[in-house]
Amino acid sequence: MNISNILKKNLTPAQTVIQQALKVKKSEKVLIVANPSTAQIAQDLFLAATDEGAQASLIYQSEKTSMDNADDTVIGAIKSEPDVMLSISAIKLGKDKAAAANPYKSEDGTPYDHIFDYLLSGKKTMRAVWTPGLTQDMFDRTVNIDYAELQARCKALGAKFKNAVSVHVTAAGGTDVTISVEGRKAFSDDGDFSKPGTGGNIPAGEIFISPVVGKTEGVIVYDGSMTFADGDSILATPITVTVKDGFVTEVEGGDEAKRLLKTITDAEQKAVAMEKSKSLPEGSGEIYKRNARNIGELGIGLNPAAIITGNMLEDEKAFKTCHFAIGQNYDDDAPALIHLDGVVRNPTIEIKYADGSTFVALDRGNLQI
Repeated sequence: MNISNILKKNLTPAQTVIQQALKVKKSEKVLIVANPSTAQIAQDLFLAATDEGAQASLIYQSEKTSMDNADDTVIGAIKSEPDVMLSISAIKLGKDKAAAANPYKSEDGTPYDHIFDYLLSGKKTMRAVWTPGLTQDMFDRTVNIDYAELQARCKALGAKFKNAVSVHVTAAGGTDVTISVEGRKAFSDDGDFSKPGTGGNIPAGEIFISPVVGKTEGVIVYDGSMTFADGDSILATPITVTVKDGFVTEVEGGDEAKRLLKTITDAEQKAVAMEKSKSLPEGSGEIYKRNARNIGELGIGLNPAAIITGNMLEDEKAFKTCHFAIGQNYDDDAPALIHLDGVVRNPTIEIKYADGSTFVALDRGNLQI
């Protein structure tokens, strides 16, 4: 019998997250941070964790955009160092104001501007799920999938990025862009967050990689959906972005292009202002400003239950899509105040290797694994 059928028959989506994705154990400390609009999902997760014998805590804060700080009480709760954390946010968890000004540092010297990232990726003592934009409908439709199949698919596609030097992405909508990935490692959001230091989205289902900073060239035409500072939207008019030397130089289109450009310029201006107010370390304002135009991610959607709805949490997981992010990356060498994902429909993605060989990962949206 298909694993997804077993899950759908026997487990609720909340139980699937707690038991299958996070594998919560008895007496573990579980922290859930939510907004009033995500209260029902958060409550279901709280009860599912409690049923497993965990020491669960649930805390609410008002909705936060990508430019807002998390509440001090939320940051304080994360500082208690839970074994497991679930950020069930309508938009974002919120920034860590104190850590932005005085970053945490891991043993190897890597700086972290949020206690969440420090515990997850620096100390690797916590495992986590984060769900910016999660709705009840999405939760019900996309969580109970065949995770063994998803993990196999992610593993196979992720392996194709090993020893890659560049990726060329084209699409009928006009995208024609090349990114350098030499020395970069692909990340997998495959729904297995059972070990300390692991985490990802619910719904899960993507492979993603950070382009080498300063080495993306071409044109990206976003024709699916886009993230803005105040939320996500399906695009009525495509947004055309020109990229030179790794950074966005032009944003063209209709009203949504103007909305994207405003989000970028607001992040640039706020970065400079934050340094002046000592909310960012001295000398980092210009770095954050520059990286507001960085191409920080290429991702490929792999969740068979996901569709484009205008909610990026789901959209970026949909089959026959890829997404490019503008702003901060995942290799921690391009800090920024924003990370704006945008979806490209039906792309062709060709991976090139040092020996000159190539592999077509997607052909007009069709996965070749």
